[in-house]
Amino acid sequence: MARYDHLQLFRLPEQLERRKRPGFGAAPERDRPEHSRRIAAELNEAVAVQQRRRPPETVNPSLILRVRMTGSLLESDWEALGLTVLSSDADRTLVLFSSNDELRDFRARLAAYGGPIPAGQAGAPYANFVASIASVGTVEPRDRIGLRLREEGYTEPEDFGAVGELVADLELWDLGRRELRQRKLGDIEAYVVARGGEWLDEYIGPSITMARIRASGEVFRSLLSLEDVASIDLPPSPDVATAEAMRLELGDLPERGHLADDAPLIGVIDSGVNDHPLIEDILVGAIGVPERLGTADEWGHGTRVGGVAAFGDLRAQLAEGALARGARLCAAKVVNERGDFDDRRLVPSLIREAVTSLHARFGCRLFVIALADRRRVYDGGKVGTWAATLDELARELDVVIIVSAGNRAPRSGNRIEQAVTEYPRYLTEEANRLFEPGGAINVVTVGSLAHGNGLDARLGAEVAVRPITQEGEPSPFTRVGPGVEGSVKPDFIDLGGTMIFDPLVQRLRDGRDVASAGLLTLHHRPVEQLITSGSGTSYAAPIVAFKAAQVLSRLPEASANLVRALLANSATIPQAAHQCLSPFGDDAIRSVCGYGQIDLEHAAFSDDARVVLYAEDELAMDHFAIYELPVPALFQNTNGRRTIRVSLAYDPPVRHSRSDYAGIGMSFRLVRGCDPALISEHYRRRPRDETIPDIANRFQCKMAPGPQSREKSTLQSAVATFKTDISTYGDRYYIVVRCEAGWATELDRQRFALVVQVAHEAEIQIYQQIRQRIQLRG
Repeated sequence: MARYDHLQLFRLPEQLERRKRPGFGAAPERDRPEHSRRIAAELNEAVAVQQRRRPPETVNPSLILRVRMTGSLLESDWEALGLTVLSSDADRTLVLFSSNDELRDFRARLAAYGGPIPAGQAGAPYANFVASIASVGTVEPRDRIGLRLREEGYTEPEDFGAVGELVADLELWDLGRRELRQRKLGDIEAYVVARGGEWLDEYIGPSITMARIRASGEVFRSLLSLEDVASIDLPPSPDVATAEAMRLELGDLPERGHLADDAPLIGVIDSGVNDHPLIEDILVGAIGVPERLGTADEWGHGTRVGGVAAFGDLRAQLAEGALARGARLCAAKVVNERGDFDDRRLVPSLIREAVTSLHARFGCRLFVIALADRRRVYDGGKVGTWAATLDELARELDVVIIVSAGNRAPRSGNRIEQAVTEYPRYLTEEANRLFEPGGAINVVTVGSLAHGNGLDARLGAEVAVRPITQEGEPSPFTRVGPGVEGSVKPDFIDLGGTMIFDPLVQRLRDGRDVASAGLLTLHHRPVEQLITSGSGTSYAAPIVAFKAAQVLSRLPEASANLVRALLANSATIPQAAHQCLSPFGDDAIRSVCGYGQIDLEHAAFSDDARVVLYAEDELAMDHFAIYELPVPALFQNTNGRRTIRVSLAYDPPVRHSRSDYAGIGMSFRLVRGCDPALISEHYRRRPRDETIPDIANRFQCKMAPGPQSREKSTLQSAVATFKTDISTYGDRYYIVVRCEAGWATELDRQRFALVVQVAHEAEIQIYQQIRQRIQLRG
């Protein structure tokens, strides 16, 4: 098959302000005097409650209000009153911060709304704002107890009183300037130390402020009453398992292929990567975070992950008799010899230091983090601080960060054999949602796909031993989405091994002790054993990192957004996975598989009948751009299935305390048969009384998934399929990309990447035709 370079998309010169969607309706009708009196009374009570429960030692106390709205959140109105929005929830509840208890402007608006309507005015002052307020209250101490602590039985502040000592992470609200947050931490540190506690670590990021504290339960009980505190919770615990695998008798290994000195670099953030003979020449450096951990991989997990990142599917390479490495490696050791994070350091602090250090020292732009917090299942609400930190880093450094979805032993029954009989139903259980940080939106999250049924010759001869999966089906341990606000998560699914049911030992067995059930990779003690095996999403994530490295080797200057978009544009859900999940519906298929398994050939190359075009660009807030897509006559009227696939990737700012986690939104549409001027007129901003030129439905290409499903994600991909003659629509299609401003009002522009694939199932020559059209445009 011919291999060609991808082509550049042509953008039309206009960049217009977009037409905005209508907002929420009018505020509800109220008995104005009564509503004003009630909200004022609730406000007075909220202030009084906080004044009563403040410890006498508190310095510069804050006032935190919880306000429930009925319609639009009206954040700009609150900010105009000197109140900072700290958090928003899906039920339109806001948490607001004030540096004082007076709230004069807010009280004045309440009074004006409840008083007489001024002469010459049609309605009461501030009617939309005040009428939209349903209630005002406080954040209670029990509301600050985190999920992990609640699971351990700490549900009320009183539960902490009898605890002798506890190590926990405290998070502050995002109160604004770094200096203010630093000062608040200093006040809390002084309070904790004065009571015999120990201040182990602190972290102040762009929006996250945390401390790790060792103290008595009584100290934590009192900290729950501090209004500046958003939450207190137990530290994360990484989800890693590395029991020794059986020794594999593989004989002499094939010779290693040469890898260029400038090959892409994958940063493995894990338990370290050892100098294994198969990768010692491509391991360019290693660090410990913290430094006292050293760099040696004593736990073994990091070397296994590094082996998959370097070789991809090692079993397939060995079968072909050649060993080709796809990337160089560097490593940051962040978990110790027991597979735990350092107990004195905060995870966001560890991860930020690891990523920024590997990026600064070695120029690393690809990272794989095959770790997850087994105590934090993403429940569909707000993501945690670990995920938010990764999203911030991906945006700040323009890097691709790849994480694993996490693992779960098969459930949905009380008998072990139900891992077989109930498969794949238990994958869709609520308890099988992603582990933190799998919900991060600017990173790539990867679930696991079975490479086969997991049986070797000996086990296959045992009639009682049962496989759970066949090749191409989801692994029985993989965790699933969706992500934030229903976004597509995991993004991809790739090889991670499987499990088998062995009644002879009455347990499920995976690649840790049955090599045929897992992926082959490198052993961390190569003197004892060169090759080992394992099962888990920890192996699927570095497979995707391996593929991303091949794309980056083709386009070394590509942005992280372009790498993500190219991967998405090449991915398809394996037929076996689609078939086994189809009884549960399209949502289940997407929640388990994301966009599917990446086709590396399609991500890196175009060919005669499949043409990939791309653009790296940026848009001003609330503007749109139009890209022209040439469509040859052969594509329009030749029999056979034809597709146009569009993928968009962008990296918005995030704030994990908000239900609208992303500060910016983007979307796309595929339009045909229209003059570009009509498209511009349809989408541009205009006065309310001006008629909007219509674009008939037949000119708007139907794509799957539809806008409501795909626009919740920062990595969006959809396909339009054609089976009949479409020559009546002309030889030019257009992609409209829109940027929608959110709460990130300080930004002027958002960067993004757009990738389009035009493909015909027949072996027809369309690449050269599209290339010539592009050259004429240039």
